[in-house]
Amino acid sequence: MVDRYRIALAQLNPVMGDIAGNLKAARAARAQAAGADVILFSELFIVGYSPEDLVLKPALQDDARAAVEELAKDTADGGPAVLIGTPWVEEGKLYNAVALLDGGRIAGVTFKHDLPNYGVFDEKRVFAAGPLPEPMMVRGVSLGVPICEDIWGQGAADALAQLGAEILCVPNGSPFEAGKEDVRLKLAAARVQETGLPLIYLNQLGGQDEVVYDGASFVLNADQAIAAALPGWETKVVITEWTRGADTKWVCAPGEKFVAEDRSAQVYHAMMLGLRDYVNKNRFPGVVLGLSGGIDSAISAAVAVDALGANRVRCVMLPSRYTSRESLEDADACARMLGVAYETIEIERAVAALGETLAAPFAGTQADTTEENIQSRLRGVILMAISNKFGPMVLTTGNKSEMSVGYATLYGDMCGGYNVLKDIYKTEVFALSRWRNQNSPAGALGPQGRVIPERIIDKPPSAELKPDQTDQDSLPPYDILDGILECLVERECSFEQTVAKGYDPATVKRVEHLLYISEYKRRQAPPGVKISPRNFGRDRRYPITNAFRDAR
Repeated sequence: MVDRYRIALAQLNPVMGDIAGNLKAARAARAQAAGADVILFSELFIVGYSPEDLVLKPALQDDARAAVEELAKDTADGGPAVLIGTPWVEEGKLYNAVALLDGGRIAGVTFKHDLPNYGVFDEKRVFAAGPLPEPMMVRGVSLGVPICEDIWGQGAADALAQLGAEILCVPNGSPFEAGKEDVRLKLAAARVQETGLPLIYLNQLGGQDEVVYDGASFVLNADQAIAAALPGWETKVVITEWTRGADTKWVCAPGEKFVAEDRSAQVYHAMMLGLRDYVNKNRFPGVVLGLSGGIDSAISAAVAVDALGANRVRCVMLPSRYTSRESLEDADACARMLGVAYETIEIERAVAALGETLAAPFAGTQADTTEENIQSRLRGVILMAISNKFGPMVLTTGNKSEMSVGYATLYGDMCGGYNVLKDIYKTEVFALSRWRNQNSPAGALGPQGRVIPERIIDKPPSAELKPDQTDQDSLPPYDILDGILECLVERECSFEQTVAKGYDPATVKRVEHLLYISEYKRRQAPPGVKISPRNFGRDRRYPITNAFRDAR
């Protein structure tokens, strides 16, 4: 009977569809894990997660199978066996699978049983559900390998325990949401309590379009105590040491235990990683953004510098006649604090030229939001021209509060390729800005210390599209607006439930109306980092044409 065992955990950052690159990363991790009995990779590692409809392509399925077979041959060297996530076609059905590679061959395959079909997940659209899993014998130890969603219910883990599994090894593609680490830990602890088995929770790392995977893998012993906790936001290959006790139960020796961060640190790291991977994996040389002297563009620039380095961030001030001297000074100060390339391109001549072009059709009308939006759209044209000419992706800077109520201009400030604030309400924008001025995030490439002038954080927000304008001219104060949106968007509260929180009925009615009529704008918005359980996009799918109003 085997009494000592070593399991390597590969918390890595695969690139979607880069099968050759992911195979290379798997081989490098296996080399790092020399001396381990087996190395565990995350869900669908060989192709990346989540592949959506890409996984339906037969060519991708064939290439993934070939890569797994190639990796299997490596295991003839006597090094660690491999448990790796891969799509798998069997008897005409496509499965989300984990393959066991050992002795130079594919020694076994297990399939995901419980397919998630909510939030960002659409696995029932592409995969067939496998049967309840059975343990796999790996060098004398019976390992249960429930895949991600399989441990969100009791069935798969119970089935594995009843069939003699000794350790549960769970490969995951679990997206980041602020505060989710407690949910994962409680979930894993419940499976440990029910089965009496220790559990390894291995999570993917990296940004994939709007979704960010934070890693933060961990190991629980059978007493539900944390034996090891890997850091979030870092690639890591760790070998865990296991010993069979007198009661025949396996116990993981104590390892590193990284402490979970506070919310602001988590969210900021998620924004950094999401932007860094989106830019790098799509091979943009960097980003360009409009630096207005306001808080949204300032924190967006700070995240960009921390994620990519100042040499890959270009900031442009695009003043009009309504831009205040204070904004000009604040944008200049922010650019100097961040150390970015910075320039000023005035838009007044372009505004005047377009005004002359539209003089005849607009004759006899009063200036309104049309003229305000022209300024915003001209700024978008200029930023896109810089992007087209020199290659950097335009980073948009609108926040979730604005996108909720349509306080954004299509083809203007919404113009661009990615948005780190897309799932961040305005009140949290302020909190994150203060946090960044007091903290230097781990792995950040930007300067330490303050990066945003205090005046930007303290002054009333304004789009500066007309004289003496502030956001609160047309919106409720952000603490009230965000509280109402928290009810309507995050919790799907009714009108009555929202008013019962103490909000003015007329204000709630107006916000609900703005929320619904702005859906068409959100459909055309660029992708952005998912932070909450209800981001605009795949989490919250509302029709554009919609006559329903709860507030009557």
